[in-house]
Amino acid sequence: MFGIIPRPLHAVLDYLWSMALFSAPELVGFADDDAARTVCKARAGGTTAMSLLTRYELGLIKVIPFNVHLLLDLLGGLMGLAAPWLFGYAKNEKARNTALTFSLLELSVVALTRREGQ
Repeated sequence: MFGIIPRPLHAVLDYLWSMALFSAPELVGFADDDAARTVCKARAGGTTAMSLLTRYELGLIKVIPFNVHLLLDLLGGLMGLAAPWLFGYAKNEKARNTALTFSLLELSVVALTRREGQ
């Protein structure tokens, strides 16, 4: 927990991450896998919704405290690591590796983000 990513940058990364994950099934080539595509789209949509509701620079309706947002990011990243096995697409190499990559990226950003009150 080094705190090198300031809150405003985290906000930008949230939206970029969501757009990239939403587009990943088509860009990476697993859009024909219903489970993997649905998980990607749902995670991206959930992160966008949470970001719009977070009390930070790019939040629209600021109701979620930033530290709660970070906790939800952590839980989402952990769920994302398990998603290929939980939702049955672990044998789809492109979908599985995309899920793992995005989840590890999310967990890294959480670990490197400066907390409120630091």
